[in-house]
Amino acid sequence: MTSPFVSGPPVRIAGAPRGPLTGLTFAAKDLFDVAGHPTGGGNPDWARQHPVPTRHAWAVQRLLDAGATLIGKTVTDEVSLGILGENPFDGTPLNPKAPDRVPGGSSSGSASAVAQGLCDVALGTDTGGSVRVPASFCGLYGIRPTHGRLDLTGMMAQAPSSDTTGWFARDAKTFARVSEVLLGEPIPASLPTRLVVAVDAFGFADAETAAALGPMVRKLSALVKEVREDLLAPPGLSVWARAQRTLQPYEAWLTFKDWIDRDNPRFAFSVARTLVLASTIAESERQWAAMMRAEACARLAWLLPPGTILCMPTTPFPAPPKGLSLATLEPLRARIGCLASQGGLTGVPQVSLPGGAVDGLPVGLSILGARGSDTVLVAVAKAMEAGR
Repeated sequence: MTSPFVSGPPVRIAGAPRGPLTGLTFAAKDLFDVAGHPTGGGNPDWARQHPVPTRHAWAVQRLLDAGATLIGKTVTDEVSLGILGENPFDGTPLNPKAPDRVPGGSSSGSASAVAQGLCDVALGTDTGGSVRVPASFCGLYGIRPTHGRLDLTGMMAQAPSSDTTGWFARDAKTFARVSEVLLGEPIPASLPTRLVVAVDAFGFADAETAAALGPMVRKLSALVKEVREDLLAPPGLSVWARAQRTLQPYEAWLTFKDWIDRDNPRFAFSVARTLVLASTIAESERQWAAMMRAEACARLAWLLPPGTILCMPTTPFPAPPKGLSLATLEPLRARIGCLASQGGLTGVPQVSLPGGAVDGLPVGLSILGARGSDTVLVAVAKAMEAGR
């Protein structure tokens, strides 16, 4: 079983002696700079060909200043271009809730470390689902904040128009404590009054997954005054996913192309293929995807006025087995993308709540809110846990 922590000299940095997070430990995905330690990015050539950082990433420093102690850096899918958590260089971190299955990626090590109880919270990144998916697969709380809300200084970029910093926790109380610090805002006492159930997303998920999330939806419905069903993506979930698969890989190509040209780094086949294909995406396709992004943003602005949240399955199924062939994995990745694309397209905040299970395997329920409503979603997470 692969450790969730990257190899190399141990990383341990004590937090401030007094603060709101004193007594908590955290880990940081190996996309976040930690002064004096290389940022590996899940690829052996990235660390070798980039200088060791001299300053902590903003999110790392924020948690240290609040009193939390950093205990390690965690494994990531290669240059964050993955969704399942299998890295050919660093291995596949353990999913303790499903040891023969993937943990989800690309924040695989962070989710694994929290799920195993090795730390209280862990930083991840989410561009196309990289916090939400492992949160679902490992049975954790996980957040993708409003895009652009947090300072990403010292966090390795992939696709800047979709990149976010996120985090995991095992319980809602810890999740809320850390969220207050990173979001810079207290968790409100009041809850939303309206809930939209995304029927197309539930219909797209496996029937067993939709059924497993039913009790959570009923509990969520009891917290609000009004519940209605509607479509998340009237053009089709797959259409939104196609737009995100156009915009995100092309931006990733722009992010990494100079490094590739200069240093000719090693890549796993699936990552190399993604970048090669991204380099060929036509301008006409990118223009279409940009217009679809604008439509998706308008759709969610209409669906999510103040006081309204939306719920949907985080993933269409539980964690797949480890070691599947590329041909088997491709349609699974595509289906996951259909339920994750709204994050990168629209930038609205999303929290994955643990609590569902299919044959003992975790599946998460996601709640979404309007841009800037991050702490409202955290308040709902606390209320859901209190009602268990």
